[in-house]
Amino acid sequence: MTTDNHTDDGPASATDGSPSTNVDASADETTYDCNYCGRPFAREQYRTLHVGLDHHDECTDAEIEAFQDAYSEESEEIRLFRLKAIGGLVLLYFGFLFTYSIVT
Repeated sequence: MTTDNHTDDGPASATDGSPSTNVDASADETTYDCNYCGRPFAREQYRTLHVGLDHHDECTDAEIEAFQDAYSEESEEIRLFRLKAIGGLVLLYFGFLFTYSIVT
């Protein structure tokens, strides 16, 4: 059984922030709804980042702390991705350079 979180006025918000089933998701997928605007998110971390960015003035101290933790974790993941991407590009460049020097 799926729960319809949408009304004629827009998406309904979960008051406790608990995961709920979204009408757009399949029956076994849960979403995390924003406590302030009702927007559904696939992961709790996405909701935490949304609340910290879009509802900063309305956040509690615990939500701000959770946002800062999630933001720093995501920043570290992005930094690691960038290092891997640049390393891959450098290897690709030198791979083509060595292949070209051998073939010609």
